[in-house]
Amino acid sequence: MLESILETQFLPLMGKKLAQARKQRFPGDDMQAFSKRVRVARSTYQRMEKGDLSVAFASYYKAALILELTEGFEQLFTLQQTEEAWLSDV
Repeated sequence: MLESILETQFLPLMGKKLAQARKQRFPGDDMQAFSKRVRVARSTYQRMEKGDLSVAFASYYKAALILELTEGFEQLFTLQQTEEAWLSDV
């Protein structure tokens, strides 16, 4: 079930957002031009805009760096402590 949601909803949405960000930040760049910025093959970048998770995570991060959208990446795997848990640690 989780894999299905990941593949049918989250990943395609991530790819769509990547394409939108590229077009907004670099309106003159087609996929070929932006793939050169990310330093991946055009076919790899094309898969990224489809949300293909077989593309190396580092490639998505490089694209986020270029688009100045790394804030979300920095929050991955960050546990949020409740106020009570934080206070008990003090």
